[in-house]
Amino acid sequence: MSKHSCCTPATLRTSKAADSTVPKADTAPDIPVVTIPAGTALKGTDHPALPEDEEGPARKRPIKAFHMMQTTVTNAMFAAFVDDTGYRTEAEEYGWSFVFYRNISPDVPATQGAVGTTWWRKVDGADWRVINGPGSQGDWDADHPVTHVSWRDGRAFAAWAGGRLPTEAEWEHAARGGLGDVPFPWGTKEPDDTGHFPCNIWQGVFPDHNTAQDGYLTTAPARSFAPNGYGLFNMCGNVWEWTSEPMKLRSLSKAARERMRSLKGAKLLKGGSFLCHKSYCFRYRIPARTFTTPDTTTNHQGFRLVFDTV
Repeated sequence: MSKHSCCTPATLRTSKAADSTVPKADTAPDIPVVTIPAGTALKGTDHPALPEDEEGPARKRPIKAFHMMQTTVTNAMFAAFVDDTGYRTEAEEYGWSFVFYRNISPDVPATQGAVGTTWWRKVDGADWRVINGPGSQGDWDADHPVTHVSWRDGRAFAAWAGGRLPTEAEWEHAARGGLGDVPFPWGTKEPDDTGHFPCNIWQGVFPDHNTAQDGYLTTAPARSFAPNGYGLFNMCGNVWEWTSEPMKLRSLSKAARERMRSLKGAKLLKGGSFLCHKSYCFRYRIPARTFTTPDTTTNHQGFRLVFDTV
């Protein structure tokens, strides 16, 4: 299993949209949420699959009740935000974003690959409206997760909606759905390539052949597959989800220090995506984690919000 996987490339570029002020919506947007109960939250696991990511050990901490979106932010929700505020995403400001090579529109000319993960291609004109590059307007679906959104884009939407990005502990507590130290929102049974498809990940041989046995070659609708015990959809698979937290590795090993330096300022994402497969990226598990720079945008990254209880 490779330590360097599909998870997400890093753009390592200087942000052009440094935390611009976004006003709160005059009318509360239509965002379905569920209440996540207070209790003792688990963060991490006593059964790590990728120790280098510091998935373990499991740590307990008290957590207050909060509300969480049932789904990731959809294209329709993000369109309402843009219509209300005129906001431009970082991908739009830069004029390009990363697209997985098999998803690129046939109208797109030759592209440049990301260093080390050449299946990620720098596509001019790709953004949240044109998810696979120029000519792919028909691939946009209102009910699918918004993608090509940076960490700052997520925070801007949150300011407008009156919420915030979740912490890692909040995200894991919600994803477990009351089940304790389990790897998946539905329990312990692993997805496979032949008959158990509880989430939207890759089936087949990455990066060249996806059988799409789960029904999807790219994103699935945000409200798809069975929800977990708290009523949350797609907490694992479909799209990576930004959290509020910076990259933080406790280890003082040389490898950890180098990783921290190479991704200075990186932010944490959770949940995996439609590109994950156990053979190379077993990160579609609750305790799994990945990091990238906050300006990075791809066609497999999105976010959901939490809201503090009154």
